[in-house]
Amino acid sequence: MSLDTLLPEVATGVEKQEFRNAMARLGAAVNIITTDGPGGQAGFTASAVCSVTDSPPTLLVCLNRSASVYEAFNANRRLCVNTLGAGHESLSTLFGGKTPMAARFQAADWSTLATGSPVLEGAAASFDCHITQIASVGTHDVLFCEIKALVCNDHADGLIWFDRGYHSLKRLLPDSCGGY
Repeated sequence: MSLDTLLPEVATGVEKQEFRNAMARLGAAVNIITTDGPGGQAGFTASAVCSVTDSPPTLLVCLNRSASVYEAFNANRRLCVNTLGAGHESLSTLFGGKTPMAARFQAADWSTLATGSPVLEGAAASFDCHITQIASVGTHDVLFCEIKALVCNDHADGLIWFDRGYHSLKRLLPDSCGGY
């Protein structure tokens, strides 16, 4: 039996705005993705981040090829996924807009781990990565990022983007990223 006979018939040709409206109902963590290296320092806000596997620990990050930061990430081939906590809404907005890059980074405190990419002080978690593969899909590149170092904040509550707005999530248990 083929997959086609198991699935109900659905309409094809989803409109761009219809897709965006449906995606607004998919809650996601808010992240600032940063890089530094030969291509320069850059950062942007993203919710299109997802775990891929834990062996080796790998995330994926989606990046629009027309974004002003694209060339820096493409040249550096390393990045840090800084998962934002409650209270980082204004920083997220700053990195999601047209603010000059230097002003974005001046708005917070940063350190580095293994790759030299900026790590946000006070982030809920930061995943320092090397980009190991890139796949182009439509307008975006999907960056597969092997995690080389990470840091967790036991005191940060979560921040998600849902229904076109920020929402805080209260932590239940501190665990130092070691599991519950």
